Amino acid sequence: MNTRTRVLTGTALAVVLGAGTFGAVTASASAAPAAAAKKDQDRNFTTSTHLTVDAATRAARAALEAAEKENQKVTVAVVDRNGNTIVTLRGDGAGPQSYESAERKAFTAVSWNAPTSVLAGRLAQTPNLKDIPGTLFLAGGTPVQAKGAPVAGIGVAGAPSGDLDEKFAKAGADALDK
Repeated sequence: MNTRTRVLTGTALAVVLGAGTFGAVTASASAAPAAAAKKDQDRNFTTSTHLTVDAATRAARAALEAAEKENQKVTVAVVDRNGNTIVTLRGDGAGPQSYESAERKAFTAVSWNAPTSVLAGRLAQTPNLKDIPGTLFLAGGTPVQAKGAPVAGIGVAGAPSGDLDEKFAKAGADALDK
């Protein structure tokens, strides 16, 4: 191989290696801002846990069955974290007022992440709580939690006492642990 061929070959090889190195550096440099942008974007969003329709139905059915075992005619409502109704089951013979009451108890329980019997006790100190639209501060609602955070609420209405309503709501929440 003559000198001219060797120089041209060497130059070509140097150009190819240089381009590859430059491309790798450019790719690394452009990947860093993309990773930083993704990290910034992740700070703008949160993730949350939601109850599935199947799980909500299972919980509502368990609460209704607990009431039926004690010959109580109730309505059971399950709402999501935002208070939107996922499922409502009106038991045979449940009173017409029980439908809305169950939904409002479920909404109240998830909104404050506490059983409504506990919240009803707070009315003595803060009577204007009852003025918040969509809430009902009577025993019979219980929150459903995932990692300590509320993800749903179960409300029961129609039994002769709020204690019974809440007992049945708790049976629905307990069914989710199985």
